[in-house]
Amino acid sequence: MSGQAPGAASLPPMQALNVRLQFGGVVALNDVSLEIRDDELLAIIGPNGAGKSSLMNCLSGFYRPSAGQVLLGDSDIRALPVHRIAQMGLARTFQGTHIFSGMTVVENLMVGRHIHMHSSLAQAFVYFGAAQREEIEHREKVEEIIELLEIESIRHQPVGSLGYGLRKRVDLGRALAQDPKILLMDEPMAGMNSEEKEDMARFILDVREAARIPVVLVEHDMGVVMDLADRIAVLDFGAKIAEGTPQQMQRDPAVLKAYLGEGDR
Repeated sequence: MSGQAPGAASLPPMQALNVRLQFGGVVALNDVSLEIRDDELLAIIGPNGAGKSSLMNCLSGFYRPSAGQVLLGDSDIRALPVHRIAQMGLARTFQGTHIFSGMTVVENLMVGRHIHMHSSLAQAFVYFGAAQREEIEHREKVEEIIELLEIESIRHQPVGSLGYGLRKRVDLGRALAQDPKILLMDEPMAGMNSEEKEDMARFILDVREAARIPVVLVEHDMGVVMDLADRIAVLDFGAKIAEGTPQQMQRDPAVLKAYLGEGDR
């Protein structure tokens, strides 16, 4: 027997429970609760300044909530450093491209494998025995990601020489290199043209099929959200005002009011 507590198997992969985030007198998030379920794409939407990125920062450990809990499985991760949360299986892409422009695509993806490497600095320096075998194993994983994201032709190019859409693809690849249990994507299509958005949407679907992990997506393009999301949570002025399927959100009066400004705010 595993010794698992009764009901533990039914826990969602991640939860935010009554999260409040305050900067001085400014309340960025007010009593926000969210459940991230197995093998789903959850989109978080809302007008500018609604608190979407603040919520993503709380989920990933960049911000510590003023109140409430952030659970990864049954573990409260609020007080943990970002690298420890990553080791527990949470990976994130950012609005910009937080990658090393002077390094090649392969090198950037290998950085994502770092949390799984066990060789000491001395072993890595001499590149012999266990260190050599370990690098070969991790390089095989990186090559799988390169094939999935169709970036074989640029694997040895410095990332700084690539166009914006390709850099965003490398950013996704580095997150996937962590072998995440949950993937957070903060505006992955911001600044992209229509063709780049179509490519990124296709890769997100491919990732879901290949990895079968929950994906949390913050995105302003409502066409993309309606096409990709299984469920949508809507924020406005730091509070969650609605949650449901894309079809439900298209008809929800509170959502229409937040986006279209109908009635009194």
